[in-house]
Amino acid sequence: MIAYMLEALVQYFVSRGILRNFSVVLTFLVFLAALLFVVIGVIPVVSTQISSFLDDLPKIVSQGRDLLLSLQLEYPSLLNAEQVNNLIASVASEFTSVGQYVLSFSLASIPFLIMVIIYFLLVPLLVFFFLKDKYLLLDWLDSLLPREKQVLQTVWKDVDQQIGNYIRGKFYEIVIVGTTTFAAFVFLGLSYATLLGVLVGMSVVVPYIGAAVVTIPVLIAAYLEFGFSSDFAWVIGVYAFIQALDGNVLVPVLFSDVVNLHPIAIIVAILIFGGLWGFWGVFFAIPLATLVKSLLAAWPLD
Repeated sequence: MIAYMLEALVQYFVSRGILRNFSVVLTFLVFLAALLFVVIGVIPVVSTQISSFLDDLPKIVSQGRDLLLSLQLEYPSLLNAEQVNNLIASVASEFTSVGQYVLSFSLASIPFLIMVIIYFLLVPLLVFFFLKDKYLLLDWLDSLLPREKQVLQTVWKDVDQQIGNYIRGKFYEIVIVGTTTFAAFVFLGLSYATLLGVLVGMSVVVPYIGAAVVTIPVLIAAYLEFGFSSDFAWVIGVYAFIQALDGNVLVPVLFSDVVNLHPIAIIVAILIFGGLWGFWGVFFAIPLATLVKSLLAAWPLD
């Protein structure tokens, strides 16, 4: 996926008259710089804000209890004190279990950290060799396939272009939406701007569903910061505006010639491939749906 994304930059350098090997080196240096920025500049801030967010969650329980009690006094026929107390106790128990899970994860994270370090060493090496030996690897793969492969060649050409453009377009969308959200929330004075910017940016990976899910932490963070006030309304309004721009302006610009799939086909693909392969099935649902579409279009009917 990373090699697909970086291939566009390699081709850009090649179009400027730079030899491919030098273009690969320049592209790889850009990739390493971006990786270091994420590891050193983004991840520590996000980790700190996650801890702070979890620490602030009990405030929601307290404020929610006060709100429910006021509603119970105003509408005694709909709620009684016992129901309010049971609901608050249930929510507090869920928050406590989340905190305990995070703590246990941090205490048992040494094997996970070792795995992360290994991947941080292996993935850049794989990316470099995928870029450097792209045509060598493709020729080797072609030598393993049957000589008569007209359908496969047609599908490969279509899917290769579609998936490459989709991954690069999705990366641009993540960066644009995440950066815009971060800048807007910083301007509005939201304490969790970095964390929410990352969440909103990553939510575009899963069409429709991602935006709906990430709305919950945005609402919680805005309520923790401002309560039910005009500032809370501004945060929600700006967030809704960003989502509208993403869906109605950014996505058509980035993907107008990439993925020509009906929304029903996209949702069905997310459900099917997500059910088969979990997160990665959801992540690659649209490319896999594109593959199925290309196979159906190229398959001989007689």
